[in-house]
Amino acid sequence: MLDVPDYVIGLLCCGFPAIAFLFSAVYAWQTKNINIDPRYYDVMRDNGGLLSSQVDKSTMSEIYYIWKLVYDGAHSFLYAEYKYISVFCLGFTVIIVVVLGCLDSWVHSALTACAFLVGCATSVAAGFLGMKIGVFSNARVSVMATQGVGPAFVTSFKAAIVMGFVLCGLGVLNLYILIQIYWAAWSGTMEPESEGGKQEATKAMFEAIAGFGLGGSCIGLFGRVGGGIYTKAADVGADLVGKVEQNMDEDDPRNPACIADNVGDNVGDIAGMGADLFGSFAESSCAALVIASQSSMWDDWQAISFPILISACGLIVCMITSFFATHIKVVSRLSDIETSLKHQLLISTILMTPVLYMLCNFFLPDTIAEIGGKTNVRYWHVFISGACGLWSGLIIGYITEYYTSYSWKPVQDVSNSCETGAATNIIYGLALGYKSTIVPVLCLAVTIFVSHALSGYYGVAIAALGILSTLSIGLTIDAFGPICDNAGGISEMSGLPSEVREITDALDAAGNTTAAIGKGFAIGSAALVSLALFSGFVTVCKLKTVDILDPLPFAGLLVGAMLPYWFSAMTMKSVGRAALVMVKEVRGQFERDPTIIRGEGKPDYESCIRISTEASLREMGPPGALVMLSPLVCGFLFGIEALAGMLAGALVSGVQMAISCSNTGGAWDNAKKYIEKGSFGKDNGKGSEMHKAAVIGDTVGDPLKDTSGPSLNILIKLMAIISLVFAKSFPKNRGGLLGRAFGYKD
Repeated sequence: MLDVPDYVIGLLCCGFPAIAFLFSAVYAWQTKNINIDPRYYDVMRDNGGLLSSQVDKSTMSEIYYIWKLVYDGAHSFLYAEYKYISVFCLGFTVIIVVVLGCLDSWVHSALTACAFLVGCATSVAAGFLGMKIGVFSNARVSVMATQGVGPAFVTSFKAAIVMGFVLCGLGVLNLYILIQIYWAAWSGTMEPESEGGKQEATKAMFEAIAGFGLGGSCIGLFGRVGGGIYTKAADVGADLVGKVEQNMDEDDPRNPACIADNVGDNVGDIAGMGADLFGSFAESSCAALVIASQSSMWDDWQAISFPILISACGLIVCMITSFFATHIKVVSRLSDIETSLKHQLLISTILMTPVLYMLCNFFLPDTIAEIGGKTNVRYWHVFISGACGLWSGLIIGYITEYYTSYSWKPVQDVSNSCETGAATNIIYGLALGYKSTIVPVLCLAVTIFVSHALSGYYGVAIAALGILSTLSIGLTIDAFGPICDNAGGISEMSGLPSEVREITDALDAAGNTTAAIGKGFAIGSAALVSLALFSGFVTVCKLKTVDILDPLPFAGLLVGAMLPYWFSAMTMKSVGRAALVMVKEVRGQFERDPTIIRGEGKPDYESCIRISTEASLREMGPPGALVMLSPLVCGFLFGIEALAGMLAGALVSGVQMAISCSNTGGAWDNAKKYIEKGSFGKDNGKGSEMHKAAVIGDTVGDPLKDTSGPSLNILIKLMAIISLVFAKSFPKNRGGLLGRAFGYKD
């Protein structure tokens, strides 16, 4: 362990995010320089600008018109969604202050509420900025696709980089600043006892800072659920009427729901995903900080800051990694796209491994007397814990790619099953999803066992941070998908040549796989984060063991295992209700104005955007209430033992279901694309019966992979951190407030 001055830690935690912001700003400026405004077309052409000869002025006008609809639709939805969420945030802040104030400490409750609001604000900013760059760059990728696959890939990848690095930089910087403010205001924290330091004060401070993670996940939940309902209502409506009934192509401009579908890609897959993964980062960091504050190194800021330093240094590692895709080995063929994106995961993991070891060696004591339930923990024990998480994340990513990419046999088998209809397609897809849980769950099990055996629950939290240490690259390849999906839609609707659409289709197919990989990362990290938060909860509540043979924990276990199914039922039915309205609207427009199908009339895109917006805002409340109220009701009425069982049940059940849902939906989507690219001959291509069966499977999978599946990882995290934040306020007697009714007297 080196003796590192506090100002060096501050430089790393503030300087590296600043570099990430500057790096993002350069790429944002380069993206902005691709002009799509038809008013400046002649100037761009005369000055040898970036416009291809394939983009004439009328085409550019159409691109700009479609882009503006998507841009305005995404912004109007997010403004409306954040208005609703802000009301919730203020209401839940009052609950935090009142409950914790009455049952614990008014100062502690106020500071927890402040951290909660900071987490909410950071998550909102992360999601909004991600959506902003997504809708800003999509049309520019379409324009650059006219020059070839290389320029289109680099443009979309650089735009995605902006989202990934801004989000991670914001998370690291805001968490560090929050800690510094609380440290300055809270006397007796992280100071040796000989100088008046108190471990109880340090514990209380980091328990209050856990509100930061709670705020991040609350916004992530509503972002994922609301955005997921929005995008899938439009997508299902567009597919069922446009593709199946009218034999239209993907993103046919005659389809009234196609603009809402493109808007949904941004508000769900970028803004929602950004808020979700920010929540994972915030919660895993807070879990590690809470556990460290309860250890023998509670008065050593250098050691306690270790979790934040992992994420800060990860920014620089990911920055170096990105140059391999943008400068060193630039994509030149369609077949290179997926390989280049996969290499980003491998390179970042390889580079991060020695960095993680150096951080452990430099910032942690050679031996930690006690932490996370373990004694005499060596610094290399912590390194192995983090490395297990880091490499497990890579394996989970590659396994997800194997089960969701049409380059491999599982998805090809699903495509082949469409020959006998939609029923066999759905059977094969479900089987694929169930089977795809095996390796990720084994990886998580090994990671949990090794990290806990070496470093206790602190090791589990560091393993979660190990997965998330390369989050900037994970977010980049995740955001890449929706950007390219939008680019393909704009290319189709504006009438760009077929060879341009071939490029954007290849980018989109690779993006589907990387989006599935991003969901795999999110689910894997959520499992470890939830377990780490669970350890913080039982530590604060002074629960040394949880006996599942006891009726209270066992009952909680069963109820917790049921909650992911209840939650998924609510979100999927919400998508179904919204899609039903969308289907009626699209059919109604075709019936009222037959000229739309002939390409002579103009569809009413705004009405479909309005339907998705109203449905998502109306439907996102009940699933959110279920997740946030369940641990509070269980903890107060039935006690902390029943709540411990509920958290364990939700974790075990939710992880399997989330992986299965995400991979099944991703496989169905790419099985459809495998057929569309002509893999089974012209007679079985677009518009064929085989293709229609694939479209039905894709439609069934849409809410699985983009609404229910990715939201489940927030369910298991959010329940755990709510339990941790409110841990001190729950009744300590056996059975909670209803204990005497159960016959418990202690």
